[in-house]
Formats: sequence, structure tokens, C-alpha cells
Amino acid sequence: MENLTSWAVFIIVIVVLLAVDLYGFQRKGRQINVKSALIWSAIWIAVSLLFNLGVYYWYGTEKAIEFLTGYLIEKSLSLDNIFVFYMLFTYFSVPLRYQRRVLFWGILGALIMRAILIAAGISLIHNFHWIIYIFGAFLILTGIRMMKSTDEKVSPEKNLIVRLFKKFFQVSDKHHGERFFIKQNGKILATPLFVTLLAVETTDLIFAVDSIPAIFAITTDPFIVYTSNIFAILGLRALYFALAGIISYFSYLKYGLSIVLVFVGIKMVIVDFYKIPVLYSLGFISIVLISSIAISLFKKKPTEKEKARL
Repeated sequence: MENLTSWAVFIIVIVVLLAVDLYGFQRKGRQINVKSALIWSAIWIAVSLLFNLGVYYWYGTEKAIEFLTGYLIEKSLSLDNIFVFYMLFTYFSVPLRYQRRVLFWGILGALIMRAILIAAGISLIHNFHWIIYIFGAFLILTGIRMMKSTDEKVSPEKNLIVRLFKKFFQVSDKHHGERFFIKQNGKILATPLFVTLLAVETTDLIFAVDSIPAIFAITTDPFIVYTSNIFAILGLRALYFALAGIISYFSYLKYGLSIVLVFVGIKMVIVDFYKIPVLYSLGFISIVLISSIAISLFKKKPTEKEKARL
């Protein structure tokens, strides 16, 4: 009964937050500025921490630390999403005033997709314990690949979902406001904005496959895994508008993220031999991420174009 109550409270909180995000963060026709986005980003983080206090009150210290660690991992990994979303919007020439609609529906889609992936992952771990070693090895390889990767351009034309959609459906040659579909000459056409949404959703799915196994190294409690994951992506829209223009400042962050992924991968691989305390994991991950951001800001000299955005 207590667990059902927790889920009910969480669902109510999420519905309220989504309503606030839709009608509060930006009303139709209002332009989003960096100051407003930063304020809303701070609000989302504060709400997440308040929820974490609720987890502490109902479930105790260990679960609260698990939530905070999972939230920190997922929030940090979401910065990669921001960079890719920025590239997608640039590629599809989506005006700033329409980007908020794509991000909102993208987040709704992420809520559903991540619930399915998390449920499947937890079921696999509980029924086939050995798969945790595969998840761990996958994270280690992902971390190494991230560290070695060079900056690559996003190529939506290679996206399988986008290609299949364009093969079976007609797409208009220009944007039509915030509309995803239009009727033209008696035919229903998708707009480039809807194609952008498809690209965003599939990109988030790919990132989720990388990021969700990371939290399994912290806990397999469905409530903690899902809530920390969802709170991390809820404020992604505000965070995007706050950081998209200055994301290049964090050039060393990918090294920090790669170290975190390798660490949680090792944590999963050795779980049956030695279980690293969650508090130690939280401390290590925090130090690595803060250090990588600090080094990025110290080393990076802003260009004149970046200065103009501040």
C-alpha cells in the first residue's frame, strides 16, 4: 500500500509539473530568453531535491542517496542530449519559437519510452542476473568510446525512423507554425517540425539505451530508478534554452561523463565480489563531474559570438 501511495504521489506531481511546464515556462507567443530559462532550470532542480527529501522521509537515507546519485548521473548525461537537439534544430532550420513544442512532446514521449526500457531492464536483471555483467561491459565500452570520440555532425537523413517515415508519408517543404500536420490539396502532409520531433524522439531513445543501464549500478528499485530518471529529464526543456548557446564551453565534460560511465560499468561487473557503497559512488561521481565542468570553464576562452549570447 505504501508503495502504491508513493507511485500515486509521483504521478500527481509529474502531471502538475507537466502542466506548469506547458503553461508556465512559456505561453504561446512569448520568446524564451536565457535568464528565464536559467530561473526555470533552477526551479526544476529545486523541485527534484524537494522530492528527494520526500524519498528520505518515506524510505530513509539509503534510498535518498540512491535517488540523488541516479538523478546526478542522468542529469549529467542529458547534457549530451542538449547538444544533439541543438544540432537537429539547426539542421531542420526550426525557429526558436517553435522548438519548445518539439521539446515538450519529446519529453512526453521520453516518459513512456523510458518506463518501458526501465521495466524491461529490471525484469531482465531479476530473472537473468548474469545480464548485469553485460550491462556493465556495455557501459565500460560506451565510456571508452565517448572518451575517444571526436565531434561529429548530426546526420538526420541517416536516421532510420526518419527515412522510413519519408518513404511512406509526404512532408511539406516548409514550416507551418507549430503544426505537425497540415491539409494541402486534399492530402494530409507532415511538416518538417514533425520530422524534427521524430528525430528528437529516436535520438533520446538511443541516449536512454546508454544512460538507463548506468543507474542499475546504483539500484534496481523500480521507483527510485524511474523517478530519478524522469526528474532528470523533466527540466531538460528549460536547460536546453539555458545552455544550448554556450554548450561548447563544456568541452571537457565528455571526459568526465566517460569516466562516470566506466566507473558505474566496473561497479556492475564486480557487484558479486564487492559492492561499492552508494555514498562513495555519489561522492566520486560528484567530484568527477564538478572537476570536468570547472576545467572546461577554466580552459575555454569564449569567442566573440559566445560572449554575445551571455
